[in-house]
Amino acid sequence: MGDNLFEGLPPPSIQQQQNQRVEEKTSSNREPSPLPPPPAPIPVLKSALKRPKPTEFIPDHEDAVPEKETPKEKRLRFKTTTDASEKQVIEAMQKIASHIKNPTKFAKASKLAIQLIQAGSVKPGTSDHFFAILEAAMSSTMSCNDPSVRADYHALFSEAQDAAECLSKNQKNQLAVWTIRAVVANDLCTDDSFVFSKAAGRIKESITSLPIASKDDDAEEAATLNDLKETTNEDNENKLDVCLGASAEGNKMDESDPFGLDAFMSHTKKDERAKGKTDTLAKMRKEEDQEGKKSFLKGQRESLIICLEIAARRYKIPWCQTVIDILVKHAFDNVARFTSRQRDAIEKLWTSIREQHTRRKQGKSVNGKLDVTAFEWLQQKYATEKISIRHSVGGSGDRRAQQWLG
Repeated sequence: MGDNLFEGLPPPSIQQQQNQRVEEKTSSNREPSPLPPPPAPIPVLKSALKRPKPTEFIPDHEDAVPEKETPKEKRLRFKTTTDASEKQVIEAMQKIASHIKNPTKFAKASKLAIQLIQAGSVKPGTSDHFFAILEAAMSSTMSCNDPSVRADYHALFSEAQDAAECLSKNQKNQLAVWTIRAVVANDLCTDDSFVFSKAAGRIKESITSLPIASKDDDAEEAATLNDLKETTNEDNENKLDVCLGASAEGNKMDESDPFGLDAFMSHTKKDERAKGKTDTLAKMRKEEDQEGKKSFLKGQRESLIICLEIAARRYKIPWCQTVIDILVKHAFDNVARFTSRQRDAIEKLWTSIREQHTRRKQGKSVNGKLDVTAFEWLQQKYATEKISIRHSVGGSGDRRAQQWLG
């Protein structure tokens, strides 16, 4: 009896028993609960999904139906090159050479010449006409160092270096001389210290590469342009005389031997004449090469003198002074590589630069005046002023500002 936990409690009511029976019936009549959803699939890598592209079916020409092709993307393209014949290029170069002499048309003509270089139109067949453009540009009345055309000259002759391979030896030498004037000299007018120092370095290298001037160079320096023209005319006349003399000798031979029997007798005279002609041609070529070298050295020296003068004009700019000092000193050390008149010009430049350099060491500016700070200038100004004790300037204010400013 002690083990019965419900001893002494009243029996369950009939209503509770009925409620329990109803709940059991309803739970048996309910549908089974749905199963939980399956877990999410594991993501597959993209490389595993790659499949080879299926071969496209190409229909026969008979069964194919023409369809309009729709462009995928529309792009704007500019035509930078032109397919022109050699004759058209030569005509264009001749027109540019005729207009580039005019300073007002130089900018446009130089841009057209640059376009021809970039298009690859300068070839061995057109190199002479292209050289005529450069020659006309340098023979213009306006200097290549003029501020209005300085940038155009620099662009033209910088781009002309790409076409130098098509030129002859003498033309390359002349282009090198023009490049010193049109590119290196204009770089000295820049506001960039790096470009200025680089141009000065190129000038120093060119001075070092010059040979030592001889007495012949000094004698040739005195010759003027008129003398050069006369010598060229005389050379042309001599060439014509040689050609006319050779043709006259040939006519005399034809008259003395109308049937050409002497040709069967001996060929010694003809061989001697042929050797004489070859010797004269070889001599003429040697003379032309020597003249080309002399003119190249002469032009190079004159161009370097122009560069030194342009650099000396910019000595007032503080950041240019050290570079100019080194450049002119280098030219003075190698003064033997220039002619007599050029040596005098370099000595004058060196003396002026040296004087300005000593003034800088003494604290003076290029103009000869002392470099004065703002405080020193105010000290000099107010040292002579009269200031009154009553904070007003009057006739009786004899006290100076010496105590105030020391």
